[in-house]
Amino acid sequence: MSTDSSQTSNTKRLQGLVAIITGGASGIGECCAKVFVKQEAKVVIADIQDELGNSLCRQLGSEQTISYIHCDVTCDSDVQNAVDLAITRYGKLDIMFSNAGIAGKPELSILSTENEDFKRVFDVNVYGAFLAAKHAARVMVPAKKGCIIFTASMVSVNCPQAPHPYVASKHALVGLAKNLCVELGQYGIRVNSISPYVVITPQARKTLSMPVNEMEDVICAAANLKKAVLEGEDVAEAAVYLGSNASKYVSGINLVVDGGFSLTNPSFALAMKGLIS
Repeated sequence: MSTDSSQTSNTKRLQGLVAIITGGASGIGECCAKVFVKQEAKVVIADIQDELGNSLCRQLGSEQTISYIHCDVTCDSDVQNAVDLAITRYGKLDIMFSNAGIAGKPELSILSTENEDFKRVFDVNVYGAFLAAKHAARVMVPAKKGCIIFTASMVSVNCPQAPHPYVASKHALVGLAKNLCVELGQYGIRVNSISPYVVITPQARKTLSMPVNEMEDVICAAANLKKAVLEGEDVAEAAVYLGSNASKYVSGINLVVDGGFSLTNPSFALAMKGLIS
């Protein structure tokens, strides 16, 4: 195969597919929208950030390629409308990428965790994902095909003392994905989740309240895999794989994109260094 044909094939992995990306106006979702369009998918961005969402659509193409719809993922009718738009405008729905999520307040103590914050995080991260999957299944089950992807987090497999609402919600997402995989597999529908290491998104910057260069230093120092930095585009590539025919028999997995971080525990090594020195 020639280099030219290989490159062409590599940029058409989602050709002919229709995808909804919740939380697609910024952060990881924005990166995914850009990569999905590059891979020749038709994309519906479902978000509450209207100005950002519409601006991104104008940047990436015409209404024949990408559309924006206001969607609060905790509102059943909003999610229904997003799915209906995909069907009306593009004729089908192949990929539901339930990516919208919030971190909640950066409080590590359960005694200081606010009840309302816990409920709000679960409403967006878990109930919103449930609605996305439910309305996607509404059109995918009759079609006997489709793919549902959730954005989880490395905290679903490793608990580095993060806020309780966020950690619990991401564990719940992975459980939901696995249970849906069992139910929906009989209809040819695949369900998976992606659990990335820290990506410096606008939400992360807001939550951590520190300059970007300081965030990068801390994240890279804590990472297991050196000489590489996880970016939104890397998560998008994982989503492309799970949404494409390359993963046609992959369902029920939690694809961890963390450079091996969840496999490490530096405590023993640090303790030994202290003893040796």
